Amino acid sequence: MVIDDFEGWLRAFTQPTVLVELATLAACVAVCWVVLAVLSRSLDLRSGRSIWLGKRAVDGVLFPLLLLMCAYVARAVLTRYVSLAVFKVAVPVLVALLVIRVGVKVLQVAFAQARWARLLEHTISWVAWLAMVLWVSGLLPVVLNELDQIGWKVGGAKLTVRNIIEGGLTAGLVLLLTLWISSAIESRLLRSATGSELSLRKAISNATRALLMFVGVLLALSAVGIDLTALSVLGGALGVGIGLGLQKLAANYVSGFVILAERSMRIGDSVRVDGFEGIITQINARYTVVRSSTGRESIVPNEQLVTSRVENLSLADSNLFQSTMVSVGYDSDVDQVIALLLQATLAQPKVLREPAPLVALSAFGADGLEFTVGYWINDLAGGQLALRSDINRAILATLRQHQIEIPFPQRVVHQR
Repeated sequence: MVIDDFEGWLRAFTQPTVLVELATLAACVAVCWVVLAVLSRSLDLRSGRSIWLGKRAVDGVLFPLLLLMCAYVARAVLTRYVSLAVFKVAVPVLVALLVIRVGVKVLQVAFAQARWARLLEHTISWVAWLAMVLWVSGLLPVVLNELDQIGWKVGGAKLTVRNIIEGGLTAGLVLLLTLWISSAIESRLLRSATGSELSLRKAISNATRALLMFVGVLLALSAVGIDLTALSVLGGALGVGIGLGLQKLAANYVSGFVILAERSMRIGDSVRVDGFEGIITQINARYTVVRSSTGRESIVPNEQLVTSRVENLSLADSNLFQSTMVSVGYDSDVDQVIALLLQATLAQPKVLREPAPLVALSAFGADGLEFTVGYWINDLAGGQLALRSDINRAILATLRQHQIEIPFPQRVVHQR
């Protein structure tokens, strides 16, 4: 709603009817608040990644949308009885707030970890508020007309600043809607998915997002005014570029979809790649993240996971064999030492009883008898180094309790 008579609009604020408008607007806010409270309880929409509702009811897109609809209805009713003043500003402000909230929430959900998304959020806010001010003040048609006068010829067509701005805004709107749809599909696909099902659904989600983004880019280019038939030459050149310069990059993306589709490796699997062992925490389109038991993370290109040898420890057996070495003096009772080592190992609750641990006299060392203690575990996420430390401490305490010597390095010197 444009304010044609600015002085008359200011005088309208001194009329008693302003109180009626303010009361009506407050009633609209209260009604929308109650509706959102009911919806948030009946529908599971309130979460940090929800576009409609945020952590609080007013954080999502639904609140300004409902309030805008309610304000339009209230304005249509009040126009018949009073001269409007408050609603001439309230409606444009709500439109700007809705645009900002849609852009910000979609970017937060689609690019949660991207730093540049914050810059886009601020840009959307400034553009929306500026457009609102120009709209209310009646300057928007004047500004657009002036921008339409600034232009230049590109080939046989005339390109103006207004066309560029309108095309950019249209393209941005199309891409935002595409991201919104893809984020909703991804959220529904990945909800309550675990294990191999999570990997398969993530593959479908990535493929769907890529397809929707491709369609969105084509629609955005068409909205700007670019002839899509001219992109056939660009598509051929892009194909040659992928075949030559971008071969490795394209191979990583294709390998990522192959891994997710075949489910040869899944999130949570314990793998060993090029000497690095850990648990898969992320499977992305281009790379896979493997986290070791020490907390270090390795970013492995997906092509390497497809073309090279990878040990998936989770596919074969969830049990893991570990061992530790113990050395005692030569005058020790071998049978007693074996019994004590088994007792200390079985005292750890994480050590499996089946297969049972074993103790073997493995070597006659330079300083004493060397025993190898072997045992099986299946709690890979619980930490392997901590368990080995607990077993070594239990063995040390048991040997000291029974006064069994742990030899120091020694040498026998013969004198002639």
